[in-house]
This record gives sequence, C-alpha cells and structure tokens, in this order.
Amino acid sequence: MTIKLGRRAEITRTYSFADKALFADLAGLGEAWLDSVPEPLVGALFSYLLGVELPGFGTNYLKQEMRFLMPAPYDTPLTASVTVTRLRPEKHLVDLETVCVGADGSRICEGRALVYVEDVGA
Repeated sequence: MTIKLGRRAEITRTYSFADKALFADLAGLGEAWLDSVPEPLVGALFSYLLGVELPGFGTNYLKQEMRFLMPAPYDTPLTASVTVTRLRPEKHLVDLETVCVGADGSRICEGRALVYVEDVGA
C-alpha cells in the first residue's frame, strides 16, 4: 500500500464476553472489574492496522496518544481507523490520526500515532 496523505485503513471487531474472560485471566484480574472492553484491546486494533495494513510490515511504533471518550461495550461492533495526516520522508516518519467508533458512530477513542517507516516515499 502506498503511503499518501489522507490514506485510511480500518478494521471492525466485536469483543465478546468470552474475550472478557480471556483478557481477565491473562491480566490476572477478576472479571467483575471489566464492565466494558478494556482500553488495551481497543489500542490493539490500532496496532494491528499500523503493523499489517497502513503503513504495514516493517512499521516501527514510536508514539501513541489515545483519549477514551466513553466505554466500549461488549458484543457491539467497534470500528478502528488510522488516517495519514503528515509525511516526513526525510526522517522516515508518518503521523496518523487514530479513531475508534461504536456501531452508532459515536467516538469511543481518538488520538494519534507516530511511526517510523523505512520507505515513506514522497
């Protein structure tokens, strides 16, 4: 995928109550503490997009900023997206807007990411 300003990638994922139990077990937490999808699982959607879709393989994650605006409910589709907002080919850097919305379009999380990509292009 060519990296250009405005280029966007997205993924939609539904986290189930079974995912809640698995996450609680892996994190050593009781399930009672997990009333909504844990924020690291929302962040993982961005990690997937950056490493697999845009920019893709070979991307080095340098910085991530996430602001959670509301809880992410279980058993509801969440759509995460990354959009290229700035290219700095001389430094091999790409800035991206990161957004996660619920099924009704309400913003669950918003932020930005900074990644290092060897072949940014111009």
